[in-house]
Order: sequence, then structure tokens, then C-alpha cells
Amino acid sequence: MLYPNPSALPRDGRQSDTALALQRGVGRLFRSRGYAVVSELVLATGRRADIVALGPGGEIVIVEIKSSIEDFRADTKWFDYGPFCDRLYFASHGGVPAAIFPEEAGLILADGYGAEILREAPVCVLPAARRKAVTIRFGQAAAHRLHRLFDPEAGFSEI
Repeated sequence: MLYPNPSALPRDGRQSDTALALQRGVGRLFRSRGYAVVSELVLATGRRADIVALGPGGEIVIVEIKSSIEDFRADTKWFDYGPFCDRLYFASHGGVPAAIFPEEAGLILADGYGAEILREAPVCVLPAARRKAVTIRFGQAAAHRLHRLFDPEAGFSEI
């Protein structure tokens, strides 16, 4: 086989099965809109964004996945994501009430097969220098992950 099966790749253990399904559905949504998608991208602050999508025009979207009410209440790191994207969304499933998510962010309803934007996120245009830095980090992470598929013993660390 020339290319490994992505579903056979080892899991990092940070995501529940529900979160992984939401991640897949959100990824499909953004890919269908022409975006490139990287999950679990470490930002310059050290925070790890669940999904970062890079649009055809260079726009940067961050999606924070919330698989339950408890997950939303326990995690406030999403406040730190705004300075690193043009749009910020929450993604969840039908079992989590949409009313808990703040109006300052967009809202996506997802499952393992797809997703739909229920509420568009407000646009907050990134400064050029920050956009360049996030785009470089995105590209390097994607390239490192691709390389690791072909050379798992390469020994380099994730960005």
C-alpha cells in the first residue's frame, strides 16, 4: 500500500469518541468549502486548537469542539483563540443545548458524517503579521504530519 489508512493511525488519547466524530464532521464541512484543515494545532501561546481551517483566501477559522455541557463548562481556553483567527466557532452535537454557547462565536452542529453552520461567527480580521505566523505554523504542522506518515521514525516533534 502506497499511502497508510488514516483510520489506522494511533490516537493521541486527548479526544473522546464523540469529539473525534465531531472533528471528522467539521473537517468535512470545511473541506467542502475549499478549506484545508488541521486538528490539534498548537498556537504560539501553547494552547492547542481543536480544529484550524485555512481558507482559499488565507482566512483562518478556529473551531472549538464541545462534546457535552460539562466539557463546555470545564474549559474556558477558547477565550485565548480569538487573537489567532478571523472567525471562531463552537461545534457540538444535537444532545448539547445550543443556548449554552456564547453569541460572540459561531455555532456548528456536527456528527461523524458532516456538519452544518447554525450561526455564523463574527469576522474579526487578523493583523497581517499574526496571519502570517499562524499560516506558517499551520503549514509546518501539516507538512510534519504528512512526513511522519511516510517516516514514523523521523523523530521530530510536533509544532
